Amino acid sequence: MTLRLPTSKNPLNIGTRGSPLALAQANETRDRLAKAFGLEDDCFQIVVIKVTGDMIQDRALKDIGGKGLFTREIEEDLLSGKIDIAVHSMKDMPTIQPDGLTLGTYLPREDVRDAFVSPTLTAIADLAEGATVGTSSLRRRAQLLHKRPDLNVVEFRGNVQTRLKKLADGVAEATFLACAGLNRLQMDTVPSTPIAPDDMLPAVAQGAIGIERRSDDFNMAGMLDAIHDTATGHRLAGERAFLLTLDGSCETPIAGLAQLDGNTLFLRGEVLRPDGSEALSDSVTGPIEDGAQMGRALAKDLLARAGPHFFDWH
Repeated sequence: MTLRLPTSKNPLNIGTRGSPLALAQANETRDRLAKAFGLEDDCFQIVVIKVTGDMIQDRALKDIGGKGLFTREIEEDLLSGKIDIAVHSMKDMPTIQPDGLTLGTYLPREDVRDAFVSPTLTAIADLAEGATVGTSSLRRRAQLLHKRPDLNVVEFRGNVQTRLKKLADGVAEATFLACAGLNRLQMDTVPSTPIAPDDMLPAVAQGAIGIERRSDDFNMAGMLDAIHDTATGHRLAGERAFLLTLDGSCETPIAGLAQLDGNTLFLRGEVLRPDGSEALSDSVTGPIEDGAQMGRALAKDLLARAGPHFFDWH
């Protein structure tokens, strides 16, 4: 089929959140599409959409509704036709899309690791007993307390810049950020140390950008095929099937990472009690085409070991 390409008079509308990182991701999507089809920047329009998760900063995510907080308003505008595609951080994405929307295009994945961020320290082990660490991630909170139950962990909501300001203001001695976000924002001067996945397994889909479209927009599907990264797609198929089977949300500490070696996929998964008192992990290896099946099997194994009340808040 012959694709209908956007023009300066009829631009392709790209929906995104308004944080600097979200805008960087939308701009990367625009740049890749422009390069793939030989288009100028004025054939695209970045549309900033306010989402509940960004508007409510004074409460923990688990208290205001979980992952859909960062996607709901964007998806409503996509369904209504106000935008043509939506660009998302994949670790924010619910595992099930609304009827009428499809999520199947991924850009090449960035660094998956977490970064330990502190103006004076370089590792978790450097923190004094009882030190205060800020994070809004239940996964990071649980992983940190599993290693160091002596630490005081406080809520640390906001975009990258907001969290760095809180750190500078002395609200906490350290925090964590995704290496991918720091790289995309070119924030080389932030005092950060990458943490090996063996020491802190990242969030499912961390470092990946996903592009959502209307399911019946086959012209857009054809355009997006040109920028889809197959390797990232294979990795996320395993990771997101793992998350879906666990019924993962912002209220459950879950980590997962798939890596490729040729046609073989290696998937690691971890679940933790919210207070960090217990962590269960395992891994599976198999052919890349079985990624989703492997993710489901790994999740079922960990759920069976965890028992019915593993994720309950005490």
